[in-house]
Amino acid sequence: MTQTATFHDLKGQSVFITGGGSGIGAFLTDGLMAQGAKVAFVQRSDATEFADEMEQKHGVRPLFMQCDITDISRLKSCIAQAAEAHGPVTVLVNNAANDKRHTTAEVDEDFWDWSQAVNLKAYFFACQAVIDAMRAAGGGSIINFTSISYMMGNTGYPSYTTANSGINGMTRSLAREFGPDKIRVNALAPGWVLTDKQKEMWVTPEALAGHLDRQCLKDTLAPQDMVDAVLFLASNTSRMMTGQSLVVDGGVVTTG
Repeated sequence: MTQTATFHDLKGQSVFITGGGSGIGAFLTDGLMAQGAKVAFVQRSDATEFADEMEQKHGVRPLFMQCDITDISRLKSCIAQAAEAHGPVTVLVNNAANDKRHTTAEVDEDFWDWSQAVNLKAYFFACQAVIDAMRAAGGGSIINFTSISYMMGNTGYPSYTTANSGINGMTRSLAREFGPDKIRVNALAPGWVLTDKQKEMWVTPEALAGHLDRQCLKDTLAPQDMVDAVLFLASNTSRMMTGQSLVVDGGVVTTG
């Protein structure tokens, strides 16, 4: 983790991250802790070893709670536990997702419901669970991870891209509804971030070269690029930015 900027107002903030123990989420936990934030995160797998690592690195321990985010009651109880430990959650990062590859023909109702539960439903109910506390605290920031996949019209995961598009609609509606309470709601759309999972499962020299050819900037995207964007959206540096989708993809898609 490389710290490129200091956001002083994040020190002491109560932050809740879904999927904060692996992949991009682990970098988010690390990056927000480096800013002095009090971080709680959920992860379906056991992230105790990662929490140990963060405690050794930062001198404080993130609050790790094991949770499958499709279990909404468990997700809500984890958010309540985070608030009890660190104070009302004022920064929510909906990061956990699953982009399992599939074709339209092979999708049945069970797979559809599972995919939407992971990639969209959990986001909505996590937002719902923090609103009252953010309102009482005088405001907050919600950051919903989406993807450029739906903007590109990619094939190979239609349920996932449907959820991505839904995240943007939800983000805009919540931003409008809760703006009077000084609660900002934004989406963050990464491009192809080269996490270990991506490298293991899908990165080939040919695929990477083809994608870089579509980027305006010819460097590959790293998890740190997402950390920097999240820090900006979490901080009051972006205090008048809400209802937006911030695309960090090296210039593959254009918005506006």
